[in-house]
Amino acid sequence: MPDSFFKLLKSEKPLSVAGAINPFAALLAKKSGIKALYISGAGVANASYGLPDLALTSLDNVLEDLRRIRGISDLPVLVDCDTGWGSGLNISKTTREMISAGATGIHIEDQVSEKRCGHRPNKEIVSKNEMCDRIKASRDSIDNEDFMLMARTDSFAKEGINGVIDRANQYVDAGANALFPEAIIRLEDYKILCSAINVPVLANITEFGMTPLFSKNELKDSGISLILHPLSAFRAMSKAALEVYTAISNEGNVEDIIQKMQSRDELYEILDYHTYEKKIDDLFSKD
Repeated sequence: MPDSFFKLLKSEKPLSVAGAINPFAALLAKKSGIKALYISGAGVANASYGLPDLALTSLDNVLEDLRRIRGISDLPVLVDCDTGWGSGLNISKTTREMISAGATGIHIEDQVSEKRCGHRPNKEIVSKNEMCDRIKASRDSIDNEDFMLMARTDSFAKEGINGVIDRANQYVDAGANALFPEAIIRLEDYKILCSAINVPVLANITEFGMTPLFSKNELKDSGISLILHPLSAFRAMSKAALEVYTAISNEGNVEDIIQKMQSRDELYEILDYHTYEKKIDDLFSKD
């Protein structure tokens, strides 16, 4: 069993949590020393289905990526569950299936079901009562106190930090044991929030969004417990892949950019290829 996020936070705070868009990315993350993974709803939509992050993917789509990553990685995984995919009973089902598939934690947000990326304009959020019902429905399906049920709130854009605090405390009372305030723009707001609630707070340090790329030390001093980098590796992979495809299209070869590629030996090391190959040799060798 992977460690819980709460156990990791006892020895490392703030804890860096990195997005993985597929099992191979999860292996790369572990090789680099990352201790906790994240499955982004945007990452599932963008990387697995070629779609924008506009509530176009389903529970089963996200579960499929989770199962694939859990099948190869023993790191704890936090999963983006958007608005929970439906009413209270649906949210309970979502939570049970996430736990069954190997999630170590999930987050559910307070946007309306026709959600948008958290760093885009014109977001709409539900009432506090409706979001509390979402949290209660999810909590009802959890029997492990170490499972992280994180409430994400997109209320900062319209209600400011005081609105975030008001909602956060109600969400915690409803059963959330961690908080994800989206699109915060000042360290001072993180400080105010962290001092006002008694559960771990996550800072979403996503590139090209509303939140500045605060340093780990700055966030630590602000009281942040978890630092999320949801799609950093995916963005780098995507730009590199486009460069390769462009070279093939324009030049007809990759000679000028081959130094940027992972070698076959490096790939085999990540995959532990030779152990698999030896297993085949041992099983099918002739006497």
